[in-house]
Amino acid sequence: MKRLLTVRLAAPLAALPAALALLPQAALAHPGHGVASGAQAGFLHPLMGADHILAMVAVGLLAALRGGRALWALPLAFLVLMSAGAGLGMTGIALLYAETGIALSIVVFGLAAIVGLRAPVALLTALVGVFAVFHGYAHGAEMPETASGLSFGLGFLAATALLHAAGMGLGIGATRFGAGRTAPALGAGVAAVGLAMLALPA
Repeated sequence: MKRLLTVRLAAPLAALPAALALLPQAALAHPGHGVASGAQAGFLHPLMGADHILAMVAVGLLAALRGGRALWALPLAFLVLMSAGAGLGMTGIALLYAETGIALSIVVFGLAAIVGLRAPVALLTALVGVFAVFHGYAHGAEMPETASGLSFGLGFLAATALLHAAGMGLGIGATRFGAGRTAPALGAGVAAVGLAMLALPA
């Protein structure tokens, strides 16, 4: 019975990343957020891009599937290094290929969910941290001119933590039905969307 449930759940779970990617194309461009400023703008920014949503949910998913120290190490590394990347963006320091790095992060996190569950936590943490810099840079570079850097940063950190929590919930649910079968389905879906984003014209 458990095996039957796993098979039935694998297909819809794999389709979840694709469903998120069907958000309006404007979301992928990280547009401005009207009159929103400060913490409100910071909180909205990760939620206005399917690429940010997928990557941040994928970090939580990977942390839950890996378990142990990864449950706190991966999300914490992402938050800390994303803050550093945001600092670069806020100060106007150029970070080449930031959008490519963001899309590539989705591919890497998806592949890690498929084959990296036995990898050392230190390696997974390093991967998560490196790509978090690109996400943070995008947040910082697109901060409204009228916003406070501190309040804006607290806003996007809060949204990111919530997306990590959503991914962890998804991962915990997947493990209940056999991570060995559901993790490849979820990982493949995430990686496929990342590849599609890389193929999109700049």
